[in-house]
This record gives sequence, structure tokens and C-alpha cells, in this order.
Amino acid sequence: MPLPVQVFNLQGAVEPMQIDVDPQEDQQNAPDINYVVENPTLDLEQYASSYSGLMRIERLQFIADHCPQLRVEALKMALSFVQRTFNVDVYEEIHRKLSEATSPPGAWSFIGLLQRELQNTPDAVPDGGIEPPPLDTAWVEATRKKALLKLEKLDTDLKNYKGNSIKESIRRGHDDLGDHYLDCGDLSNALKCYSRARDYCTSAKHVINMCLNVIKVSVYLQNWSHVLSYVSKAESTPEIAEQRGERDSQTQAILTKLKCAAGLAELAARKYKQAAKCFLLASFDHCDFPELLSPSNVAVYGGLCALATFDRQELQRNVISSSSFKLFLELEPQVRDIIFKFYESKYASCLKMLDEMKDNLLLDMYLAPHVRTLYTQIRNRALIQILYARDVDQRSTTFEKSLLMGKEFQRRAKAMILRAAVLRNQIHVKKNFPQLRRETRRWWLLLGDGASSFPTPHVGRGQVALRFRDGSKLLFGFLNFFFCLFFDRSECPSSSSSKERFPRTLFSVPLLPFSLHISFGLKGLESL
Repeated sequence: MPLPVQVFNLQGAVEPMQIDVDPQEDQQNAPDINYVVENPTLDLEQYASSYSGLMRIERLQFIADHCPQLRVEALKMALSFVQRTFNVDVYEEIHRKLSEATSPPGAWSFIGLLQRELQNTPDAVPDGGIEPPPLDTAWVEATRKKALLKLEKLDTDLKNYKGNSIKESIRRGHDDLGDHYLDCGDLSNALKCYSRARDYCTSAKHVINMCLNVIKVSVYLQNWSHVLSYVSKAESTPEIAEQRGERDSQTQAILTKLKCAAGLAELAARKYKQAAKCFLLASFDHCDFPELLSPSNVAVYGGLCALATFDRQELQRNVISSSSFKLFLELEPQVRDIIFKFYESKYASCLKMLDEMKDNLLLDMYLAPHVRTLYTQIRNRALIQILYARDVDQRSTTFEKSLLMGKEFQRRAKAMILRAAVLRNQIHVKKNFPQLRRETRRWWLLLGDGASSFPTPHVGRGQVALRFRDGSKLLFGFLNFFFCLFFDRSECPSSSSSKERFPRTLFSVPLLPFSLHISFGLKGLESL
């Protein structure tokens, strides 16, 4: 008989080279819950010992539903543990699953049951099957009676407390009643009792205890918005909010529980980066929350979410160099090696190790729906790291600085040449016009005759006219500045008598934000 194959819904899966993935489309392509894990390497006994209460039962049932090899063992462990509680309904359900798992296919079908009824041999099992454990009906009846009696007693005590109007007693009565409902598997009534205790809290410690109880039941119900709401309420209490520096052991333990619960809620909402940040804030020395998750879960959840969402700097700063999270990673050496291989750019080894531990991750009830998405994001991030071009910012900065320095040296050299020419010709220039705007273009200073294409009014000798270099016809003003340094004023020719154009020399002065051009005559100035 061929072994059953592992089934995955690959329709709509993201290709390895597809980097830009639509998050909404990715959420719609969630993996099928009816997958089968064939090759687990999970130590079931050690795994189950990390949890307590209803969480242990739910995790064992999840493993039994998805792993045929561990189904019988997981159901037997769950059946043995559930008998320590008042949860009779779950006991009967687990016993039914175990009977189906230990019997050959078809033994518990309608036809098989009919044949056994006709043969009047209810305990007979066909050849090749394993005898299922008998249903302990005596325990079922006794447990139901005990649960009912305890419920009546707790209800009576609560009524007496309300009659005495003692808030502390009423709060404890609600908590005890909620604990009993939780032990019986009645999560809705347990949540109601824990929530009613809020009206009778007299201190911040009581409020935090109430929030933790509500958070625990909300996680069992997978009401993640409720979880985040009560995490915020607990963190806003003075006992938590005011202690920003050193916290005592009890406060640190409470904060770790809150961060772990918030991390689970963010993980369920597919906010992987926020989930990673929450798990990274957990304290290893104070991580004692077996009702929800184990320290190994913190290492796996936080490590995979960080790999999928953090860049190299964040991964090195928040994960690899984190003194607290290193202790969590010591519990999961495989996850630790994957993170280091990824950071060292050994992506082939990293992806191979991820594939090796995939079966175990698919047996985790909170991580299994996100394994494919997380693996896709990690693979895409590895491909991006391989194909990412070398950063050339430092080289570009060096080239830009060299060009700027060259331009500055060129400007200074031209200014020195101009100054030397001005001093050699004994020219003194005075500025008597307003400061121009910095956005102005280069100006031309015309002494004497200007360009013939510049139709300005008559400019006398020694007068100055300014215009834009781009040709806009703007007459800035006139300055009565006479250049009679080389000759007497009487020798300067007038505009009416002199038609001769004297030789002129043009200088360019780079006066920011414009350049000053000087045109002067060696023997005199001519008029327009």
C-alpha cells in the first residue's frame, strides 16, 4: 500500500523570483488547513511538557490532525492529560478520534458499525487493528457531578460576597468562577467572568491580573483584536507605564507575557515585522507562560519573522547582537544557524536548513498558516541581497567633491588674474548701486560705448549702464564715475566732437551672484 503523500495547495503560489507581491493577494492564497506532514522530527513528549492547561490539549490535537505518524501517540497523551480536568466534552472527542485512529479504515464507518451491531460484538476489532482504549464512562459521570457541585458552590459564594459588598472578595469570586469554567472548557463563560472582575479591581496589580486572564482566554478563542486591546490596557497601568528604567522581576515577567501575547496577535494578523519586534522584547529569564507558548516558540516565531522583514542592519542590531534574544536562540540551534547563515550571505545553506525544519513548523498551530508566506519572503529577501548592486555613494561623493574643488580653484585663478590686471592698469572701481537679488543672472557693466544692439538713451562719458546678459533691455541706472586716472578731464572727448573709437579692454570680475565686466579706454572714453 503506497504511503500518503504530502499535499499542499500550490495554486497561486508566489514564484521564487517574484519580488513584488501583493499583500492582499498573498493573504487570499493562504495554505490549505488539510495538509499532511509525513516526516516530522519532533520529540512529542518533550514538546507537550512545555505547555499546560488547554494549550497542551489543543496543540496535541493539532499534531494528531496533521501528522499520521504521531496521531496515536498525540491522542493518547491528550487523553491522559484531559482526565486531570473537568473537560468531559473534549475527553469524549479525543477518545472518538483515538478509536478511529487505532482502527483500520472503515471500521468506524456506518457499515462497519452496523456489522458490529449485528454480530453483537462491540469490542471486536478486525485483524490488523489496534484495540482502542475503552471509554471511561464512570469517570465521565463522576467528573460531571463534581463540576456541577463546584459550580454551584462557587456561584453561592459569589452571591454571598456581593451581599457583603466586599470588592476584593467579589473579584476573587469572579476569578475562581472563570477558572472553573476554563477548566471545564467553557471559554465563553470564562471570558465573561474574567471581564466582570474589572469592576471590582482596587489596584493596578488587580487590573493587570484581570487583563492577563482575559488575554489568555481570548487567545484560546483566537479573538486577536481583544488580545491587543487588553495588552494596551495592561501596558497603560501605572505599574507598567511609569517604570521606564529598571524593572523588578515581577514587572518584567508581566511585560514578557504581554509582549508574547501581542506577538501572537500580530502574527495572526500577518504583521510579521510588528510580531518580530514584540517577540524580541521578551525577557528570557522571565519567560514563563506555558498557558500560551514556550521559550522555544519565542525563538522560532521571532527569528522567522525577523528574517522575513528585517534588513541587514536591523537583523544585526536587534537579533544577532541582542543579549536577551541570544538566550532564546540557544534553545533552537537550527533557527540560530539559519539566521547566521542568512547574515553571512550563505543563502543556499540557509534555505536548505529552512526546508529541513519545515515539517516541524507545519505542526505548530499558530505558525503553520504562515509558513509558506514567511518562507517566500525570506527567499525573496535572499534573492534581493544577491542581486543588489554595490553601493557607489562613497565614490560619487568623492568625485563630486573633486569637481567642486577644481571649479573653486579655477574661479580663484581667474579672480587673481583679473585683480592683477586691474592693479597693473591702476583702475579703481566703486560700487554705488543696491545689492542685487541672488537669483539675478550675470550683469554687464558698460563703460563708455556699449553694444550697438543695446538701444539705450544717450550715456555720457564716464557713465555706467547695466543690463542682463541674456539680452533683456533693462537700464539699471547711471553712476557719475569718471575714469580720468590716465588723463585730464578736459582731454576726454565729448560725444559731439569725437567719432573715433579708442581701443578698449574687457575684463570679467566674478562677483557673486553676477559677473562684472569692465570696458574702459586707454586714453579716454567715448560717448554713445
